[in-house]
Amino acid sequence: MAKNLLIVESPSKAKTLKKYLGSEFEILASYGHVRDLVPKNGAVDPDNHFAMKYELVARNAKHVDAIVAAAKEAENLYLATDPDREGEAISWHLQEILKTKRGLKNINPQRVVFHEITKNAVLEAIAHPRGIEINLVDAQQARRALDYLVGFNLSPLLWKKIRRGLSAGRVQSPALRLICERENEIRAFEAQEYWTLHLDSHKGRSKFTAKLVQYKGEKLEQFSLPSETSQAEVLAALQGKDAHVAAIEKKKRSRNPAAPFTTSTMQQDAVRKLGMTTDRTMRTAQQLYEGIDVGQGAIGLITYMRTDSVTLSDEALTEIRHYIENKIGKDYLPSAAKQYKTKSKNAQEAHEAIRPTSVYRTPESVKPFLTADQFKLYQMIWQRTVACQMAPAKFDQTTVDIAVGDGIFRVTGQVQTFAGFLSVYEESTDDEDDGEENKKLPEMAEGEALPVDNIYGEQHFTTPPPRFNEATLVKALEEYGIGRPSTYASIISTLKDREYVTLEQKRFTPTDTGEIVNKFLTEHFAQ
Repeated sequence: MAKNLLIVESPSKAKTLKKYLGSEFEILASYGHVRDLVPKNGAVDPDNHFAMKYELVARNAKHVDAIVAAAKEAENLYLATDPDREGEAISWHLQEILKTKRGLKNINPQRVVFHEITKNAVLEAIAHPRGIEINLVDAQQARRALDYLVGFNLSPLLWKKIRRGLSAGRVQSPALRLICERENEIRAFEAQEYWTLHLDSHKGRSKFTAKLVQYKGEKLEQFSLPSETSQAEVLAALQGKDAHVAAIEKKKRSRNPAAPFTTSTMQQDAVRKLGMTTDRTMRTAQQLYEGIDVGQGAIGLITYMRTDSVTLSDEALTEIRHYIENKIGKDYLPSAAKQYKTKSKNAQEAHEAIRPTSVYRTPESVKPFLTADQFKLYQMIWQRTVACQMAPAKFDQTTVDIAVGDGIFRVTGQVQTFAGFLSVYEESTDDEDDGEENKKLPEMAEGEALPVDNIYGEQHFTTPPPRFNEATLVKALEEYGIGRPSTYASIISTLKDREYVTLEQKRFTPTDTGEIVNKFLTEHFAQ
């Protein structure tokens, strides 16, 4: 029997660790949570310091039995559940269960955490164990108690007032409210008409279009030309007039890379760039973290994927900078490593940002060993990590004002002069830019006459705010400080499973049931 027993959450992680730790260690998996609140009233007692009553999770009882049996034989017990609040709580629950068993009352397990599953990181963690961090356990229990009190008290009320099988929750209900309120905004929205005026001109073979920005010395706002009649009057006044260059402004612009991935930003970019759901993204990231055989045995390819932090370790920064200098080029390496600060109010920065465990394991080198999803996600994480330490992209921007009668038309062109980080990765946005500014203008001089090829008006109508997709919902939840990024995938699944929302063209629409539940909760439970 091995003298060391190490407990992890998942069996696939156990396989990877076995390779690093050898025959001295027996490694068993708890298969997630081992205890949960009893499923009846009184599991949390608010009048008695929120005392909580737990019971074994039935489906994991046989795994707990195996852990108890192995613990009786082992000299050292290491609890290596995931390095987050849930993982800390699972370790504490295991310790509490073991203390009740005969012969294990005085057991003193040691807690180890693996932020990445590579040989060095694992051996380093085993060499520096610690005790269980009770503040983290308390934080997890507080959340679990709140989930229970909200869910257990509100859900039966929904069954009574609306129908059975419905549920309310600390996070799912605010998420549903966001979707319903957006739907109400869309319904209440009244489209407003407005017009814009445009000038088509050219110089040599270069054609360009400018937009009217000023008329009779007044700056034009969105609704300055609210109707066809108003634009027709301006159009008539400008027709037949000559055009000349009134002003030229040239600026040098630069654009900095985005921070490395947190759980939330990884989910958002995977939705936008890869078309993956948050749930699929988190499952794939878990596989990359726990270890994949890339030719020399299983190895964790990314650091822990549940994190709010945008910081990178000094070793990682050194390696990334070395890679940029040697593989991409010295021009792309800034003089010093870039440091990023988190914007999230309630961020927990115990971990690093999500990054490859080694930047020298390039996406192409590991591609033969990965599934399509694993490769796409790993490539995105790798590119974002490398790009975050690269030099800014540089642009020459030219703005030309063209005078026609009492009007000033403006056209902007932009030319990339140095790709910088954009040669590796570009962050996606919610509303993809139409690229209007990324065009080159011909050389022009102030006072130069230009041909008027056409002057015309264009009709527009304001559009309602868009429905949430998974990326924008995750972003909104994070901005409001609702829930944890690691739970967003399960929140979204719950809303779909309860039939509170449907997905149409990848955007959320509340169902009748969802709207009734939301109305009931917001009217009667404002607190």
